[in-house]
Amino acid sequence: MTLQEFGLLLISILASVVGQFLLKAGALKLGKVSAENALSHILAIVTVPELISGLIAYAIGAIAYILLLTRVSLSIAGPAIALSYVFSVLIGYFIFREAVPFQRVIGVGLIICGVVLVVGQINLKGTS
Repeated sequence: MTLQEFGLLLISILASVVGQFLLKAGALKLGKVSAENALSHILAIVTVPELISGLIAYAIGAIAYILLLTRVSLSIAGPAIALSYVFSVLIGYFIFREAVPFQRVIGVGLIICGVVLVVGQINLKGTS
């Protein structure tokens, strides 16, 4: 994996994580959805800046991921993107004060181990 490919991977992960954060923040502004207010909530999505920004961040992450897939194999890119799950748990815990049970901590640790096993043997080379 070249530094350029690694950069695309980081952009994809970071944009996805930012998107998740913004979508959660926007969802909290909307409040809980029920059968009675579902339509109004769906229509209100376009009026909440965090939700629009979150969708844009996701789009940027998707574009970076597509560009990455033109350069590296899916068997490397796919598992590496799983690091966004790790950051999501950290954001949930530290920013949104969500409980993270021990079982979830173990799961996050296994994700990290899996990414290290899949991506760990790759040498970062400069572009030629």
